Amino acid sequence: MISIDIFSDPICPWCYIGKTWFDRALEASPELNFQIKWKPFFLNPDMPIEGMDRKEYLVQKFGGVDGARAAYAPIIKTVQQHKMDLRFERIRITPNTINAQRLIYWAHIEGIQSRMVSNLFKAYFKDGKNIGDTSVLSGIATTCGMRKEVVNRLLSSNEDIDKVKQLDFSARNLGIKAVPLFIIDNTYVICGAQKLTFWQTIFLEILENQRNIR
Repeated sequence: MISIDIFSDPICPWCYIGKTWFDRALEASPELNFQIKWKPFFLNPDMPIEGMDRKEYLVQKFGGVDGARAAYAPIIKTVQQHKMDLRFERIRITPNTINAQRLIYWAHIEGIQSRMVSNLFKAYFKDGKNIGDTSVLSGIATTCGMRKEVVNRLLSSNEDIDKVKQLDFSARNLGIKAVPLFIIDNTYVICGAQKLTFWQTIFLEILENQRNIR
């Protein structure tokens, strides 16, 4: 089985766009069996635990309103061109994602990691929910099949905070500076949100290699 490690942050719009194309390619190649693992990377490692007002965050991060508009222009263009349902206007808070990343980490143990990532993206980019809020996260985890009482207990503790931060630190030590980033079979590195046609080509090459090995 071929491994694919995906480094991502659930508030990264390019990560959501990239996952959308990646998932469509997976659906078109059911004969391929990958071991997919989502790994944490913090876009804003110094974000206050309570998050920030969205408008204030964008101004600070991109050096003003014009900088924010310039940074988001290609994102909005991509979303519109490919008819993706992202509702930036609904987002009021840019959250600290330590707890969301912990949920993703725990979801791997349950075998529902990709579903968890999808639901976090949907909650943030479509519904405008504050995915730094533990009650919101608990609800998302429950819809994914995790036990609410267990999730609430874990979120109210410091369980795996250091572990998740260490994974982010390890990613930076690998030289990762932006996400999404995909590592295939611990060998091939693919940076950025790649389109459906790109992934279809990659998956076709993998399928042909597997056939040749047989």
